[in-house]
Amino acid sequence: MLHGLAPASAALLTILLAAPAFGQAQDTLQLSLVQAVDRAVRLGDEARLANAQVEVAEAQVLTARASGLPQLRLSGSFNHVYENARAQAVGSIFNQPNTYNMNANLSQTVFQGGRIFAGSRVASRMRAASRMTAAETRAQVSFDVQASYLQVLFANRMLEIQTATHERAQAHLKEAEQFEKAGRAARYDVLRARVELANLEPSVIQARNDRDVAILQLKRLTNIPFEQSLVLTTTVDAAAAEAIALAVEGNDASPADRPSLRAAELVASAREEGIRVARADFLPTVSVFLQTGYQAFPFGNKFPPGMGEIISEECPPDSPPGRSCITHNGGWFSDRSLGIQISWPIFDGLRAKGNYDLAQAQSRVANVQLAQEREQVALEIAQARAAFERAKALFAARKQNTSEAAEALRLAELRYARGLSTNLEVSDARIAVLLAETNEARAVYDYYLAAADLARALGEPIPLPGSPSNDNSRDDEK
Repeated sequence: MLHGLAPASAALLTILLAAPAFGQAQDTLQLSLVQAVDRAVRLGDEARLANAQVEVAEAQVLTARASGLPQLRLSGSFNHVYENARAQAVGSIFNQPNTYNMNANLSQTVFQGGRIFAGSRVASRMRAASRMTAAETRAQVSFDVQASYLQVLFANRMLEIQTATHERAQAHLKEAEQFEKAGRAARYDVLRARVELANLEPSVIQARNDRDVAILQLKRLTNIPFEQSLVLTTTVDAAAAEAIALAVEGNDASPADRPSLRAAELVASAREEGIRVARADFLPTVSVFLQTGYQAFPFGNKFPPGMGEIISEECPPDSPPGRSCITHNGGWFSDRSLGIQISWPIFDGLRAKGNYDLAQAQSRVANVQLAQEREQVALEIAQARAAFERAKALFAARKQNTSEAAEALRLAELRYARGLSTNLEVSDARIAVLLAETNEARAVYDYYLAAADLARALGEPIPLPGSPSNDNSRDDEK
């Protein structure tokens, strides 16, 4: 029997040993640029806060509209009297110690000085403003995530460039040492190659650290745990950057489409309506009400037996002639009333005037903030256009630079191998290649980000590589 369990135990041990590797592979998150933006918009703290503010505005709209709708309230009470002064002074007919009361009150405000409609408009416009603010926040989050994603790609590219340069320096050092042994190179060439290799090692370490920091920043924006292994699947090359730039250049959006500017306009309009709300405090309030219910006055400590009935009884012998004596069964008797209420504050300690002055001041502040927002949007658009044109020019200039620098390095190494040039010429060519590759990578990413920033400044959806439409565009005012 033990021999029969041996193969099964071996198989189980194999599965257990393979489980960590399998779990580690499963823990690696494949993240594209579109997925990163989607995660940040759905799970990012900034976007969640903006969505929560929209929910607050939605609740305020319901609260504002509630004051204009009918109000229906049910109420009930029980009262026990230990001593009744009226019963002692007048007669036992008032000596009911227990009183039960159940009422339904229906009221409707007829006139409130325009406060209801103005307050509803204020709440609706503040809700629309919060939606525009949320759209602006989503656009900013989208841009920040794309910038962070591209920073990781750039850091990876820098690490590749530094690593490749370091490997080329190692190969050149071996070649110089071989030439020294063959008598074709001086000791100076070997020492210079060693110094150049040593100087490149800190750059490789710095590039690796920059890559790790950029990944942590991306994880923070997308709410990915820091211990989660991450692999980026989107690549942004020169063709992708050109496609994004062409899509942005074709937009003819105006600054009025910017969500932040529309939000400021809605807030200014809401503050003007707030003046009407405050002015309503000087006017009367008229409302009508209907109250219906039942009251019961049972005898003793009994619960009301049912509906109330009036019972005639014989009067005492000493009662005046013609007197009618009645009593009741202690049940429920109907109690209904209809009325109109008028309230007009003649003097309230200047509270209404204070609210009116405050509303006017808030309106002036909102108008100034609207003017500032217009200036800020115009400035951001001008800066974004200037940055885009600069990035476009640099992108065009760096296209051929890398290939030419690589060709120059190849020729320098060939000349050095044939003894036609010095080690200094090879070193200079290698540095030129390093700078050219770095500048090319930076130009591509800067061109892409400049186009994305221009789209954000214009209030247009930020295009994404491989995505014809952007789902994170601004929401229309509802």
